[in-house]
Amino acid sequence: MANVDLNKIEEAVKMILEAVGEDPNREGLLDTPKRVSKMYAEMFEGLHQDPKEYFQTVFNENHEELVLVKDIPFYSMCEHHLVPFYGKAHVAYIPRNGVVTGLSKLARAVETTARRPQLQERITSTIADSIMEMLNPYGVYVVIEAEHMCMTMRGIKKPGAKTVTAVARGILETDEVKRSEILSFIQMK
Repeated sequence: MANVDLNKIEEAVKMILEAVGEDPNREGLLDTPKRVSKMYAEMFEGLHQDPKEYFQTVFNENHEELVLVKDIPFYSMCEHHLVPFYGKAHVAYIPRNGVVTGLSKLARAVETTARRPQLQERITSTIADSIMEMLNPYGVYVVIEAEHMCMTMRGIKKPGAKTVTAVARGILETDEVKRSEILSFIQMK
């Protein structure tokens, strides 16, 4: 929270409340600007973090087969409307020369990347590119499925609609059999 101006956010929230015709001094709204400023500091903490940092710690194992962590929940904020979108990330990679990372590091990279004003497409490619750069695996495949409140609460108003993005890097860009295998594992319950 060191780089976040909580007072500025509080003032902005008060101005928004006044602009929509609310009284920021009424009982139910008195502490809302303070709560929103703290929430934004938490929701945007990924702005000051780099997902690559999680892949600096590696282990050498005799493993060059698929590693998949699926159903990683995440929450983010649409940079176009500043409303939430949320869903699940599925992160797969094929280690090269036995270089693997801790499984929790994949989930931490998802969390860090999501915690900033964001686009789903960017989350997907940032995670894949970070793994490729830091671990140098044979390939990476990241699939994200999310529901966007900007489509649910406003505009087209279609609750339940999911957006799916996928990014393949390395050999997974061309190996359709491996990609299909990963997708079948993702769909397993």
